[in-house]
Amino acid sequence: MDLTYHSYLKVEELLSLQELQSPQEHDEMLFIIIHQSYELWFKQMLHELDFVCAKLAEGNLDRAGHNLRRSLTILKVLVHQVDILETMTPLEFLSFRDYLQSASGFQSYQWRELEFLLGVKTAAHFARFPEGSAIRERLERRYREPSLWQWFLAFLRTKGYDVPGPGAGPPDDASSLRTGTIRNTLTDIYLHAPPVARFCELLVDLDEGMQEWRYRHVKMVERTIGNKTGTGGSSGVDYLRATLFNPVFPDLWAIRTDFRP
Repeated sequence: MDLTYHSYLKVEELLSLQELQSPQEHDEMLFIIIHQSYELWFKQMLHELDFVCAKLAEGNLDRAGHNLRRSLTILKVLVHQVDILETMTPLEFLSFRDYLQSASGFQSYQWRELEFLLGVKTAAHFARFPEGSAIRERLERRYREPSLWQWFLAFLRTKGYDVPGPGAGPPDDASSLRTGTIRNTLTDIYLHAPPVARFCELLVDLDEGMQEWRYRHVKMVERTIGNKTGTGGSSGVDYLRATLFNPVFPDLWAIRTDFRP
C-alpha cells in the first residue's frame, strides 16, 4: 500500500485520542487538544535539545546553535498556546474539572525530563510515579545524565577554558555552579570569543523563555481556579508561584553586572 498523508501522520489514530470524560461538555475538547499539543511539543524540544548536547560533544557549535534557535521558536509556540487556553472562562473549566479526578499537569513526565535536561533536577518528582515503572526509570536515567549546561562546560574545556569539571557541581546538580571562576571565564568569552558568546545569548534566550512560560502558566491557572487546590491534590498556584524567576543559567545573568565599558 502506498504511503499517504493520512497513513504517514496516523491521522485517524491521532483524531481518536480525544476521549472526553465529561458528558459532552463543549470546552473539554479544547482542554484535551491543548495539553496533547503540549506533550508533542515537549517531545520535540527534548529531541532538539538532546541533539544540541550531541553537537556540543562533537564540538559543532554552529549546528548546536541552529537547533537551539529552533527550540526557542517552539518555546514561543508553547507560550502562545496559553492565549488559546485563556479563551476558556473559569466557569467553562469548572463544567468538567471534577471529571479529571486525580489527573494533573504535575504528572507530565516529559516536562520533568525537560527540567532535568536543563539542570533543574529535583528527585522528589520521582515519587509521583511507581517505582520500577518505565516512566520512573526514564526519569531516573534523565536525572543521572549530564545537563545541557554540563555539555556546554565540557565544550568549553575542549577549547581550553578554565571551567569546573564533572562532579564539581552542587548535590542537586543545578545547571550553573554559581562560582566566581566560571563568571570570570564567561566574561572573557563575551569579550574575546563572539561565536561562543552568541551561543551563550541563545542559552539566555532559552532561560528567559522558560521563565516566561512559567509566568504565563501560573497566571493562567490563577485566573482560572484562583487559589483552589490543583487537580490531583496539588497546592496549585502557590507551588507554581514558587517556581517563578528562578533562572536555569544564573551565571549567564550574573555576568551582566560584571561587564565594564
